[in-house]
Order: sequence, then C-alpha cells, then structure tokens
Amino acid sequence: MPDPIGSEQIRRIAEAALELPGADGVEVLAVHDWGGLTRFADSAIHQSTAREDTAVKVRVVAGGRLGVASTNDLTKEGAAGAARSALELAEMAAPDPVFPGLAPRAEVAEPADRFDVDTASTTPRARAEGVAALIGTLGEGFHAAGAHETVASEVAVATTEGQFCYAATSQATASTVVSGGDGGTGYAEAWSARIGDLDPEAVGRRAFEKARDSQEPRDLDPGRYEVVLEPPAVATLVAFLAYLGFGGRAISEGRSCFSGRIGEKLMNDRITIYDDALAPGTLGLPFDFEGTPKRRVDLVSEGVVMGGVHDRRSGKQEGVPSTGHALPPPNPHGPFPLNLFLAPGDASVEDMIRDTERGLLVTRFHYSNVVHPKEAIITGMTRDGTWLVEDGEVRHPVKNLRFTHSIIDALRDVEAVGSDTELASEFFFSASRVPALQVSSFQFTGASDH
Repeated sequence: MPDPIGSEQIRRIAEAALELPGADGVEVLAVHDWGGLTRFADSAIHQSTAREDTAVKVRVVAGGRLGVASTNDLTKEGAAGAARSALELAEMAAPDPVFPGLAPRAEVAEPADRFDVDTASTTPRARAEGVAALIGTLGEGFHAAGAHETVASEVAVATTEGQFCYAATSQATASTVVSGGDGGTGYAEAWSARIGDLDPEAVGRRAFEKARDSQEPRDLDPGRYEVVLEPPAVATLVAFLAYLGFGGRAISEGRSCFSGRIGEKLMNDRITIYDDALAPGTLGLPFDFEGTPKRRVDLVSEGVVMGGVHDRRSGKQEGVPSTGHALPPPNPHGPFPLNLFLAPGDASVEDMIRDTERGLLVTRFHYSNVVHPKEAIITGMTRDGTWLVEDGEVRHPVKNLRFTHSIIDALRDVEAVGSDTELASEFFFSASRVPALQVSSFQFTGASDH
C-alpha cells in the first residue's frame, strides 16, 4: 500500500501555488487518499480492489473575484498550474462582495487517535480473513453480502494568510446483509479508526441473528406505532436533520427547518445533539476545508435548538466566527456538520422493548428521502429486521413498512434514549454517533409485500 506523503512535502507543494504572481490571495487544499475494498456476495468474495488518489484544489482571490481550479497532479508543477488556471477564472468572474477572506494563521489541535499505520497498510489477505470470520458465523442455509474496507487519507490546507494545517486519518468498516430461510434478513455494520478495533465476526453474528429471528414476516397494517429505533435507524434521522436544519447559511436564508426557531424547545428534554470532530469515538479532521480549526458546537441542548454551524462566509453574514464547518470550494451549499453526536441516555434496548405496549422494533431505514424540508419530513422504508412488539415482548417479524414522518416530531416524542452509542453513516461524507431511541408515535404510511 502507499505511504503517506507527509506534511512537509505537501507544504512544499502548496507553496508553489501560494507564490502565484498577480493574486491577492491563494488557498490550497491538498488531499491524498488510498485504501482497499473487499466485496462479497452469496458468502463468497467476488471483488477486491485497491485505489490511490491525489487532488489539489486551488482557490484564488483577485480584485474581489474568485476562481477555483483543481488537478490530480500532486506536485509543485501541478499545484502551480492549478493556481494559474484559478487566476484566469477569477479574472473572468463577477465580483463577490461578501467574500470573507481566507483563513488566517491559527493553531489546530490534532487528535492522537485518528491515523493507524496498520489500517493504512491493510492487505487484501487481511481483509479476506476478516470476511471469512464474518461469514463463519452464519447458520446453515444463510448467506452474507457486504463489504470490508480500509482507507487512509492526508488532508492539508494552506493559505497566503499564513495558515497551514495537516492531518492524517484512517478508517476501517465492515457491513453485511445476511439472508436465508423464509424471508428473513438481518443487517449490521461497524466503523473504527483502527482495524484492530474492528470485529467482523461480531458484525456477522449480529446480522445472522437478526436474519434468523426475522423468518416468515407477517403483514401489518400501516398506521401510527410506538417504535424502538436501533442506532442505524437513528443515524438516518440525525443525518437528514443535519442536512435540513443545522447549516448556518440555510438558517439565515430561511431555508432550514430551524429558521426563525432558534431558542425554541422543539424536542424532548432527553435530546442533546452536538457536533465535535475532536471528541473520542468519531472519525474526522480537526480543521475544515478552509483551514479553520474545528470546535464543538451545541446544536440542540435538552430539546432547545441552539443554532447551526458556520463556515467563513455564513459566519460573516451572521456576524459570528466560523465554527470550522466549511466544505471544499466551490461550495454553494454552505457549512455542514460532519461529526454529529446524539448524547446517550440511561436505557437499554431491552428496557425500551419492555416499556412498549404495542409497537415496532426497527433495525434500520433505507431509500430515505426528503418530503418537506421546512418541516423536516422524510420518507423511507424499514429494512433487514422489523418486529412487532406487544406487552413488552417481541412477538414476531413483520413485513417492511414505508414511513413518512417529521424528524422533529420524532425527537419531540422520545420516551427513552439508549445508554450505548454506535458510529453509523447515512451519507458518504459524514458519520454520526448515536444511541437507540424509543419514540411514542411514528407514522407508517404504506406496507410492503416482503
């Protein structure tokens, strides 16, 4: 596998772009990532890939105008060429009167646990052994499909204002859907910064048990039900809420589900949500893609909406500092929280089930999408393990149901919050650490035939 390029070499590459004549300011974003992916289906590996990619994105300021150009040539010549192209684009662009300027020099606190050499150098054989351990947990007549991936990356940002920051990260994931028997399926996943902390065997065992226990699912009429949502399902709600609600630019422009509602108590007292890339137990960079150091941002505190996250532009519009949540330029979407936490409570999933009179235990959602962004209403389907719960006991599996529900309403109607949290991802660029939730009322609008 490739070796890291290192901060000093990337700094020298970036300096070739920062020295661009004729520019008022230059920002360089350099990314080097590599890794391997092992896919399996019908309990057999069918694909093993390796990849390496480099990218340099240069943003140039000239006369109040901006230009952005990128290249995959991570050399001094490549960076300098991208800078010249960005300058040409800037000279043809319209002036940007609200441009906040490039990130100044600032110290960045780098977490100590984000890069693991063993993960970055994992071999195909090692991933295949992990897949074999996962598949080895299955009972007769069951089959697994999924993926085991290990990736690493280096990211650096440099500006002519004197900022330079660099971080290396690694990530290992294992996920699977197990199927077999009469209509039963089960899902499980695990994420970690270190391959040594990942347990594919446990992932396989959990998915198999769900598939085994969801045989012969029965029909169930749509309607409102109590629900116990396991962490993968909660992660879907939290990720969509981030997309619809927590961007500072969307809040200020009236497009967020929280626009005009900052300071209101919209959720249950048990709900506290924050974004913190520096906290243990998550995956992320200690700075954003403009070079601003990240910090913890409290988004919901005991049910009260506190605000959103900012990049330099939205911060200037609101008269507040950037919180370190810029996406790569050019970025028409504004800032976004990438490392969300929903604070744990004191209940177990078993406690939630015992407290449910009649409801559903839901493993995860899929094919989720937005119905009404201002009301935070989304729709999707249950998948890979859904059961009817009656009088505090799991009675039998049910066929999948379509839900259409407001995320805000779901978090308002929370009855209990799980004590254990899991790292899960709904979008490829973010991850959330969340517990299970018990919700008193959740709207299911349609039924599936499987």
